[in-house]
Amino acid sequence: MVGVPDGQTSEQAPSAARAPVGRPMLSLALTAMMEAVHAHSGGVYLRAPDEPVLEMAVMAGLPRAFAAPWERVGLSAPIPVAEAVRRRQLIWVGGEEDMARRYPRIAVVLPYPFALAAMPVATATTVYGAVFVTWPGSHPPELSDQERNHLNTACDRLALRLERAAGQDRPLGSEPDLLAAPPAGGVTGTLGTVEAARMVARLPYGLCSLDLNGRISFANAAAAELLGAPVDSLLGTHLWASVTWLNDPVYEDRYRAALISQHVTSFVALRPPGTWLSFRLYPSTTGLSVRISKARAVSDMSRSGPQPGDAAPRLVTISQVLTLAGALTEAVGVQDVVQLVADEIAPAVGCQALVLLGSRAGRLHVLGHRGYPDPHVVERFDGIPLAAPTPGAHALRSGVPAFFDSREELERLYPVRHCTPDGFAAWAYLPLIASGRPVGTCVLAYAEPHPFHTDERAVLTSLGGLIAQALERALLYDAKQQLAHGLQEALLPHSLPSLPGIVAAARYLPATRGMEIGGDFYDLVPSQPLAAAVIGDVQGHNVTAAGLMGQIRTAVRAYTTVGQAPGEVMGSTNRLLIDLGADLFASCLYLRLDPGQGRAVMARAGHPPPLLRRKDGRVRVLDLAGGPLLGIDASAKYPTTEVDLAPGCVLVLYTDGLIESPGVDIEDALADLGEHLAQTGDRPLDELADDLVRHYAAAEERIDDVALLLLRASGDG
Repeated sequence: MVGVPDGQTSEQAPSAARAPVGRPMLSLALTAMMEAVHAHSGGVYLRAPDEPVLEMAVMAGLPRAFAAPWERVGLSAPIPVAEAVRRRQLIWVGGEEDMARRYPRIAVVLPYPFALAAMPVATATTVYGAVFVTWPGSHPPELSDQERNHLNTACDRLALRLERAAGQDRPLGSEPDLLAAPPAGGVTGTLGTVEAARMVARLPYGLCSLDLNGRISFANAAAAELLGAPVDSLLGTHLWASVTWLNDPVYEDRYRAALISQHVTSFVALRPPGTWLSFRLYPSTTGLSVRISKARAVSDMSRSGPQPGDAAPRLVTISQVLTLAGALTEAVGVQDVVQLVADEIAPAVGCQALVLLGSRAGRLHVLGHRGYPDPHVVERFDGIPLAAPTPGAHALRSGVPAFFDSREELERLYPVRHCTPDGFAAWAYLPLIASGRPVGTCVLAYAEPHPFHTDERAVLTSLGGLIAQALERALLYDAKQQLAHGLQEALLPHSLPSLPGIVAAARYLPATRGMEIGGDFYDLVPSQPLAAAVIGDVQGHNVTAAGLMGQIRTAVRAYTTVGQAPGEVMGSTNRLLIDLGADLFASCLYLRLDPGQGRAVMARAGHPPPLLRRKDGRVRVLDLAGGPLLGIDASAKYPTTEVDLAPGCVLVLYTDGLIESPGVDIEDALADLGEHLAQTGDRPLDELADDLVRHYAAAEERIDDVALLLLRASGDG
């Protein structure tokens, strides 16, 4: 599918719009666009046929593996090409820091200096896809008017071509991604002349040529000698795969950094047993030239590779990023986020302690912390005004991360009285910005002075964005949980009243899905001359269901107090529910209790039948007459049934969550409950209630609420 008109589903789109579009048109348009604005890489996305997804159609200038996490992109995804389509305008990302702040998911995978523009490919009525192009990190922080106009015009022209292709139902051929092919003809073809090849062979240092995919297309004899591998075994392979001691993600990252940023990069590596080699990478739009030489004394160098005695590299790789992002999506509450940051992110970045700060009423407050031996140190973060000149407050106010390599650097910028002495020697203060709104600050503390290099700062800033998104969700979840629990507690009775001749016990367990709030309810009404009991279940597990449950419970109490008979109470409640227009149904079981006469009169509205356990231990299911669920038929009648309630008998009233479970027949579940009840013996009601819900309470995932009300005729009163 080439595109889908705005407001029109794929099923409604004209058949011509479903013509497959191949890549030659896209490749030509992309390369022309890149050449005109001097971009060094780019890609084209097209709309997927039957879903709101962009699929990468062609990429130029860089291996597609660099964009592997974004081969398919949802239109709602927080990345530039999707935002360009949503907003129908050019999106500009001016550099590494801009990317880290706005699109942390991209920056954490590609923490390199580069600029990017993303544009929609669309006509007035149809969105066909999007294009992105990138420049080296040396590009000015702003896009020039000439570049902007050219990109927009080129995308408009591409959209018109796609529209014509769709209108003609003309499928186009396919074409591979546009990468420079390795030069043919061996050394002579690569270097141009035999004499040039001889000159390179005489140089005292090694030279290699890598294509855009990182494969070796040329290596001179000096390079082979320094690497300890013959030239024939190197050609066509990846440098970090064919040379075992270079098989480290740190070195592959330097190749990626050079290609994306188009900046010269370097590293040193130890060739066993004790020879240090220096690698300098010179990038171009066709590949990399690598110069290899023996390194001078490593102690005199600022080196980026691992050293003898060094800890394991702390580079956050793509696989780690995906793991961290996946872990953060599983965080439910704020404490889950704190625990995941401590377990997953802190070890990856090498810090020894962390504090997660939120803001409330213009002040910082501690959401959680790990790694501080003295908790009183962390308490000093609590209550700091956001306007205070402290690094944590400033990071949250400004949205700009702050990195302090040492205590001296921290105290140089902030007076000692405004710093929190915590016994550590280096800090990263990461502002947590989600949906354009500051939600907190993450403080990472290091036991030793720690220089934060450019790449590490970009990774940490990006991780701050991922943490912020998880924290925003967690704060919202915790707020909903507090609301749910408060509402549930307000709507259910805090305690059961004492009734003459009746002993009662009740339990309520929320479902573990959703907001842990539902419409199950129970109540005892100590009216005169006879008491009443009610149990019911409003459809749904949300605030609406809980609110309606409260109205039903109040109505039942009111109708009971004015002396209505059980059938009338049911009928009145049914009509009230229909008048409220809530479009929700409810099951209900209502009892008028007369323990003095040893009886109970019941009315049932689509509710599971109660169980009666006699004093001798026999249990039977009470087959009560009844009517439909409340809220369906305003004229429905609810017949009543009288049941014997001799002293020692126990009535078991429950909602369907107690007996329903996936794959289990309801009749079998009811029989199992009766058998279990018969075997429990004559126990106090509280113990019996705990026993009946024990299996359900132990379940990790409960799909429905449970309300349980036990009534025993005591014979007193």
